[in-house]
Amino acid sequence: MDKRIAIIGGGPAGLMAAEVISGAGYPVTIWEGMPTVGRKLLMAGKSGLNLTHAEAMGDFFSRFGAARKRLEPILSGFDNGAVREWAAGLGSETFVGSSGRVFPRAMKASPLLRAWLERLAEQGVAIRTRHRWTGFDGEALTFEAPGGVVHEHFDAVVLALGGASWARLGSDAAWVPWLEARGIAVTPFKPANCGFDVAWSSHFIERFAGAPVKAVSVEGQPGEFVISRHGVEGSLVYAQSARLRDQLKLGSAALVLDLAPGRALERIAGDLARQPKKASFANRLRKGAGLDGVKAGLVRELTSEAVRANPAALAGAIKALAVPLARARPMDEAISAAGGVDWSEADERLMLKKLPGVFVAGEMLDWEAPTGGYLLSACLATGRAAGQGVLDHLRSVGRAKASDGHRPRFI
Repeated sequence: MDKRIAIIGGGPAGLMAAEVISGAGYPVTIWEGMPTVGRKLLMAGKSGLNLTHAEAMGDFFSRFGAARKRLEPILSGFDNGAVREWAAGLGSETFVGSSGRVFPRAMKASPLLRAWLERLAEQGVAIRTRHRWTGFDGEALTFEAPGGVVHEHFDAVVLALGGASWARLGSDAAWVPWLEARGIAVTPFKPANCGFDVAWSSHFIERFAGAPVKAVSVEGQPGEFVISRHGVEGSLVYAQSARLRDQLKLGSAALVLDLAPGRALERIAGDLARQPKKASFANRLRKGAGLDGVKAGLVRELTSEAVRANPAALAGAIKALAVPLARARPMDEAISAAGGVDWSEADERLMLKKLPGVFVAGEMLDWEAPTGGYLLSACLATGRAAGQGVLDHLRSVGRAKASDGHRPRFI
């Protein structure tokens, strides 16, 4: 087929779009600014590649908040079961962990990525690395390449350049002004799945920086997190980060911890009241509430002497200990980012209404989700949808017999 199709960005969304389009027999070239493709995927796989989540799809959809309405049909087209089947087709059998998260049995990204690239090569996909997209020049796309600036024309383009987190791996949001110059609305990026700064005392930092805080809950959600020199980070914090980030923007926010989720408030208050008044605070906490180590340190750090001396007030603090947050950690430390191309700019095929023939996929779109497989699953699903959108677009152009030799106008 005499069409020129470009995928800009070699992450999961771009690779999936390339798979769909090349699988239909069209020639595809992936243009990647970094020396290799899939760098963020490989980084994510260092601690076990979380492909998707095995929960019921209704619950799955709810994890995407305000973007659910637009993402639900896309995720339905490539749901968590389809992700597992796709991975199995690449030789990566999966299993469901105790938390419902889905992982390859190899617990690594490299075998899956290697098999995926082999499949794409078999389907004729070409990959040009060290070719960094630098925007538009009239109807052409420009790239900064080892040999200089390159101008290219295409019949269809999928933009899958990522969001604004992990810039060192290629997701630096440099594309924002180029799309805005073409009238595309882009919601400003902000960190998601991020840690937060807390004004810990120097004594607390010296004793507990790096300590995990286990068997706690926030808003009824059980989990664990880590004390850092800057503040708090880890899975339980990330799960609450969107809400906390937005509260901070309005003025203030606190991570409210239940340090003893298995014990009722009344029981803790009674057990504390029975402790000898002459006992040390550490012993009263340990015997009356079952707290020691970093949990005891948190109580001491974040309560007043008056609260610590009153069993009822102390029990209330243990069940709802407010950790005041100062600010979200910097964007480049965040696992992902919220913000991106506004959904109103794309049609149901993920084609930009103002740039016919140009599609967007992955974290470039304005959505966010917690960790747990949702991020990667949505990148794969939107990449697949954009790829199918390209096929539909090319077929509709063909049906309209618009083959006058003129390339699509990206304006």
